[in-house]
Amino acid sequence: MKKAILITFLLVCINLQAQYTIEPPKGYSHDIGNMIVMLDNLKGRVEYLVKDLNQEQTDFLLDDNSNRIGALIYHLAATEAHYQVFTFEKRDFNEAEKEKWMMALSLGDEARAEFQGKPIQYYMDLYDEVRNKTKELMKTKDDKWFSKTNKGMSNHWAWFHVMEHQANHMGQLAYLTKRLPKE
Repeated sequence: MKKAILITFLLVCINLQAQYTIEPPKGYSHDIGNMIVMLDNLKGRVEYLVKDLNQEQTDFLLDDNSNRIGALIYHLAATEAHYQVFTFEKRDFNEAEKEKWMMALSLGDEARAEFQGKPIQYYMDLYDEVRNKTKELMKTKDDKWFSKTNKGMSNHWAWFHVMEHQANHMGQLAYLTKRLPKE
């Protein structure tokens, strides 16, 4: 009996330790894989905050200086899309990409009026689409590419910025979801 309890305890400890480690997934170089794990962890936490929001909650506007929850998710996708073209193609958005992403990238008054009336899944689908592309593109690169610079910024730093940007807005989303009107 004591042996079974000890084995169970050890298995639980090993499982808990595995939950708090960062290991690059198969198919990625070490540093890029670690970045993917961290980006996906943040995205999962964002999704957890917003996945069950109804339309009124998705469109919630705390005040005239805030952004809607849906717009913030669109903003996260737009930022990641920008860094895809910046790091992988060494360019800025083309005209079609500007049309799709620039309002969400900059947010503000126009975005406040525009980004409403779509379900939370619409915004999460955009975010998923961009993340899936990021992961496919990252599989084609290695850690040597990660350290290369473009306009004075290393690719590693650029993707660190995407990660910390998501963490910042995750906090903003947590703040907003706690202030949603009670049903």
